[in-house]
Amino acid sequence: MKQPKPLNELIRENRKKLGLTQDQLASRLDIKRSLVGAYEEGRAEPRLELLQKMATLFGLSLEEFLGQEKDKLKRGGEVLVVTMDSSERENIEYVPVKAAAGYLNGFGDPEFVKELPHFRLPMLGSGTYRAFEIKGDSMLPLTSGSIVVGEYVDDLRSVKSGRTYVLVTKRDGIVYKRVFNYVKDTGHLFLVSDNRQYAPYQLPAEEVNEIWSAKAYISVQFPDPDQKPDMAVEELASTVLELQKELRELKASKVKP
Repeated sequence: MKQPKPLNELIRENRKKLGLTQDQLASRLDIKRSLVGAYEEGRAEPRLELLQKMATLFGLSLEEFLGQEKDKLKRGGEVLVVTMDSSERENIEYVPVKAAAGYLNGFGDPEFVKELPHFRLPMLGSGTYRAFEIKGDSMLPLTSGSIVVGEYVDDLRSVKSGRTYVLVTKRDGIVYKRVFNYVKDTGHLFLVSDNRQYAPYQLPAEEVNEIWSAKAYISVQFPDPDQKPDMAVEELASTVLELQKELRELKASKVKP
């Protein structure tokens, strides 16, 4: 079976078929020329909506344009841009709250990611990591202003229920939640706050741009000894029962004529 060409080659070849320069393609797609260069060099991948726009411009269906790249769409069309230090080791880019809004639009832009502060943590193993400043009290005892370091997850289907993740979402921005994975059954993730004053809610898989598994946190405030470090076992069990009830109701609604 003939293997499909890499996405970066498909973009470059189709651009040249139209006789366009990178500047001209960027203008038609309403993006920066640096992004076109990053896509054609394989340093970044376009989001789903931009892939569709490209396919239309090239006179192709999305399936014809991507071939066997289609499975990436099922995982949300992830985009990952990283930077390297002088020793060719991946940095940990830091996204402070003041940069969160910009990150929602610029997470796939190499120029934007390059401008983020970055650092390294020697205790972390191999992998791709990013640090996010969290806001609010929904995940106490982690206080607002704490920095959560997450490892990149390239497939939503590998998310482990009950663990905490930083999610970069289209609807809710950047959130840090405990996640229960029902993507296989319903196409949704269920997000739970450790602070039970916040109600759990479901998030469609296609709303997730990036997801990072929490591996460490940095804070200038020490936990309050009077606060529970984690959800009590009975509270977690109650939350799971609530999610299972929602799951049954969601499945039932799908089979109704």
